[in-house]
Amino acid sequence: MSAESTEHAISAEAASQPELRDDVLADGTTAQDDANDAGRGTGKGSSASRLEEEGDVAADYLEELLDIADIDGDIDIEVRNGRTYISIVAEEEGSGLENLVGRDGEVLEALQELTRLAVLSVTENRSRLVLDINGYRADRAGDLQQIAEDAIASVKDTGKAVALAPMSAYERKIVHDAVADLGFVSESEGEGADRHIVVSAD
Repeated sequence: MSAESTEHAISAEAASQPELRDDVLADGTTAQDDANDAGRGTGKGSSASRLEEEGDVAADYLEELLDIADIDGDIDIEVRNGRTYISIVAEEEGSGLENLVGRDGEVLEALQELTRLAVLSVTENRSRLVLDINGYRADRAGDLQQIAEDAIASVKDTGKAVALAPMSAYERKIVHDAVADLGFVSESEGEGADRHIVVSAD
């Protein structure tokens, strides 16, 4: 299977997923996820063991996918703060990993969800793992911070609210947090693919 056909297949899967809510956390999970997990009462030892197993299963799944797509990439697993973080990186440019990120990270989000489902099918535990590819999440977070700061600068200059371009729930959450940290107000408006943030002074 080519990288292009893999991207198409994963994008199709993403299209079938319901849109995430605005209470999505910066890593793509929801606040309810954390509340649910807090109520499980699992011990530290069992939790650490579960996360290690989760990382191994996810890595196996992603490794197989990379083989099918004939894409080179190294998989790094890290467990911290009660969550599994998996990164796929390539030493050389043009490895094809960009096809697994897709436009505006749409394929990455779908692949993260598919990986979580793969973990669930093996471990019977719902996963909150976070997947990143070639540092996309960190780079995009920086871009979104700048977008928030530019919007606030415009509000200060004109006194008028600023409507941003539509973005995913994951990205809106990052912008909401950035705007709040700077003492301004943001609200999501619109539906579906047109859902966007409006930044204002109050």
